[in-house]
Amino acid sequence: QVQLVESGGGSVQAGESLRLSCAVSGYSTRDNCLAWFRQAPGKQRERVTVLTWLGDSIYADSVKGRFTISKDNAKNTLFLQMNSLKPEDTGMYYCAAGASGSQCTGVFRFWGQGTQVTVSS
Repeated sequence: QVQLVESGGGSVQAGESLRLSCAVSGYSTRDNCLAWFRQAPGKQRERVTVLTWLGDSIYADSVKGRFTISKDNAKNTLFLQMNSLKPEDTGMYYCAAGASGSQCTGVFRFWGQGTQVTVSS
């Protein structure tokens, strides 16, 4: 049984940083697509960043230069380092795994329950 559990969310002021973690069980973080999504209040879910099979990272324009995706395969854990946070970064953040395609554009099969990030101005 595959399980993804996010942690590290919280409330911060604009300009501060947070690091989110996603502990994965029943599935390997090696040679796979891993991603972070978010859903802001009143908006649809969007892809924040994805880490491909070969270790390439792709970011949404809104977070480039501020967010970094990484993983620790030995610990089967995915991370999202978020710096210079803005109020518009507020939302529920979800980790996901198991998409297909060279750029991981397929449907993600496995999802976490989410962790809340709130950024105040």
